[in-house]
Amino acid sequence: MTDGSELLEAMRTALRSGANPERAIGQQRYMKSEMPFLGVTSPQRRALLAPLLADPALRIDSRSAWERSIRELWDGAEFREDRYAALALLRHRTYRSWRDPDVMPLVEHIVVTGAWWDYVDEVGNVVGEVVLLDPEGEGRRMRAWSEREDLWLRRSAILSQLRHGDRTDTSLLEDVIEPNLDDREFFIRKAIGWALRQYARTDPQWVRTFVAEHGERLSALSRREALKHL
Repeated sequence: MTDGSELLEAMRTALRSGANPERAIGQQRYMKSEMPFLGVTSPQRRALLAPLLADPALRIDSRSAWERSIRELWDGAEFREDRYAALALLRHRTYRSWRDPDVMPLVEHIVVTGAWWDYVDEVGNVVGEVVLLDPEGEGRRMRAWSEREDLWLRRSAILSQLRHGDRTDTSLLEDVIEPNLDDREFFIRKAIGWALRQYARTDPQWVRTFVAEHGERLSALSRREALKHL
């Protein structure tokens, strides 16, 4: 076990070994990113990082070192892939027991500073895990996030139960959507539709009723997404 420094060095070295400057230009353009890319594809990145994250010799020995390593990768990123690596470290199964309510300040930092869909939707998987661990406490946090000025925190709150299926708290789902119904921002309207569409797989009648009751305030995009498979 280590303090994380050896793992971070190994991850950065591995990512740079797969650099493709020509591909990086297209990736940066597609993602509309100010931060440059290395040009590593998603499958390539996973293949490079997986053995390092699973290596017992590189396992981080404490929660504080784990969080510090994630922040160092994230805040010190030279390339967008460095931040993807930080998210991979955050989400790795080795550190599942540390993904609890105490990790949420770090998650909020990532959401606010990342401020783009690729980061926010990936870290949303962690948000969803923690909401299931502490429905009451994290329900309050999601309701608060849903009314924050930062659109990415609001998007995260709306999507916080995206994969919960029959464990979805419909009261929470309604409470995080309603403050955002009048928002014209694309990423909010899309999130509302996505959350409703996903829950329609579990309870289509609830979604039909929600859409009918909020029809005048739902944007055409949200409504279309919500009813897409109904």
